[in-house]
Amino acid sequence: MTRTEQGKQGKQGKGAVIVTGASRGIGAAIANKLADDGYGVVVNYAADEAGADSVVSAIRGRGGKAIAVRADVAAPDDVANLFDRARKEMGPLTALVNNAGTLGEVGRIDEQDANDLTRLMRVNVVGPMVCARHAVQAMSTAHGGSGGAIVNIASVAARAIPGISGFVPYETTKGAVVTFSRGLSNEVAPEGIRVNSVSPGVIDTAMAAATPGAKQAATSSPLGRAGRPDEIAAAVSWLVSPAASYVTGTDVTVSGGV
Repeated sequence: MTRTEQGKQGKQGKGAVIVTGASRGIGAAIANKLADDGYGVVVNYAADEAGADSVVSAIRGRGGKAIAVRADVAAPDDVANLFDRARKEMGPLTALVNNAGTLGEVGRIDEQDANDLTRLMRVNVVGPMVCARHAVQAMSTAHGGSGGAIVNIASVAARAIPGISGFVPYETTKGAVVTFSRGLSNEVAPEGIRVNSVSPGVIDTAMAAATPGAKQAATSSPLGRAGRPDEIAAAVSWLVSPAASYVTGTDVTVSGGV
């Protein structure tokens, strides 16, 4: 099946999916893949309106359904508006993909500013938690929903792999995402919601290109290359789908063997 044919198939609809931080990179690839899978996609962005509009345009051009919604995941009111618009314009929520994130400031912990650390935690940890809160309220059978799936994008950086220095705060936030995913899965599994995380290695994105040591880490991996955004999107697509109906509380590592 061609991508155009997949996009036309998307008109049949499988419910709505919110993908945070979907204006570029991994998030954009996830949004495109889920649209081709048949979901209506809410393309969230914080600042890159042009990028988000481009993703939406591409999805609609293939016959899919998508809208762009600006929301800073670190701002609770923005998140509430994001889910409200998703409900009103796209219908019942089927899944949430918490992809939005930031690297924070690169440097040793004794060089870090408390305000920068607070912002990093708000975007990478508190933001996904607040988004998940709204998603559970929308999808949980305990709240009258029909169930669904949450996928949180973590990172192999959660294991603090040697070779990339200056990212201890970022690594810490991604470790929190893995733990959060596991804990939340236990809470909401009886209510029809599966929760998993995906931990990418070095992926060929603008963020990775700006990360000191990322290129060397990618080439030193067993597969000897950086990953592609579509390879992460494929893992998310599977976790959201009925094919992964018995998978919850799991971290899927997509890292080329790192």
